Amino acid sequence: MTPQPAPTPARRAVTQLDYRLETATGHDIDTLWAYRDRGVLDDPHAQLVDRHRTLASAQIGVAFYLKLLNRLTSGEFPVDGAPFVRIDRTVDQLEEAADARDAAAQKVLAALEPIEAAAAASTPDGGRLSTDDRAALLAIAGGARLHEHLLTGRLSVTASSGTRIPYPQMQQLERAGLTVRDTSHPVHAGQPVSLTDAGRAALLDARRTSATPVPKSPARPGASPSTPAKRR
Repeated sequence: MTPQPAPTPARRAVTQLDYRLETATGHDIDTLWAYRDRGVLDDPHAQLVDRHRTLASAQIGVAFYLKLLNRLTSGEFPVDGAPFVRIDRTVDQLEEAADARDAAAQKVLAALEPIEAAAAASTPDGGRLSTDDRAALLAIAGGARLHEHLLTGRLSVTASSGTRIPYPQMQQLERAGLTVRDTSHPVHAGQPVSLTDAGRAALLDARRTSATPVPKSPARPGASPSTPAKRR
């Protein structure tokens, strides 16, 4: 008798906080989950992974009801009373799933932020803006919004000028206190991103530095002047 193939493990859902966990811990999500299963994490990291698993599970719920809603509105079913009832019920379920996901994300953040703070404290900071960071701050100064894809949960930042700023870069600027988000707006509708006072000061300092003329080297004895002398 031919043996049954081993079941394929369910694919882990991608969440909007994956990158922050990986950046703060130095490990990818799959490795963190494996370490948790083996019991090699300390209490703060174990709690973080447990909460992240809850978030990933909640993200699966959002994706399920969103796909169901797409199917119900695709024209596959006859347009009569029954689909409308199912659509209304699915919208309610999708809203509940999104609320559960957002609540789970807040719990992840509560466990993640102390770990991020400890990682930032142990990393030396040169205090200078890179060319990419300066360009990002210039773009954000003109207005920018953080958007979340409802299905995948992935986050993206788009400036009013059309410039796209990588979300990991925006996170670094935010952790450095140079940018801030208006969290009174939901992420799926777009959260305004602006410069903080520190961000404006850093950008102004970078502009001043780039605008400072480079002093000319004194002419060597016997060397011809760079500008020819006027004839009388």
